Amino acid sequence: MGQARRSFSREYREEAARLVIETGRPIVQVAKELGVGEVSLGKWVKDYRAARGGDEAPLELSERARLRELEREARDLRLENEFLKKAAAYFARDHR
Repeated sequence: MGQARRSFSREYREEAARLVIETGRPIVQVAKELGVGEVSLGKWVKDYRAARGGDEAPLELSERARLRELEREARDLRLENEFLKKAAAYFARDHR
């Protein structure tokens, strides 16, 4: 049969969410280490952030500049990838 549904205390859920946020590790990795479901841990992290909306420090000027740079790079790579897909499709066609 199926597994019995486990319940976790509020403190445990908050500590698990804090572990994800403070260490910056992926939810998948922390969930595996703790033996909890990824979806559950994701919800705990979302709830934790919603409850403490102002806890995260605003980005510094250098961090904002780096973020803009990375967003621009991601956009450029997406455009390049789209172009390469079109080029590959063009050359893959049978030209007679």
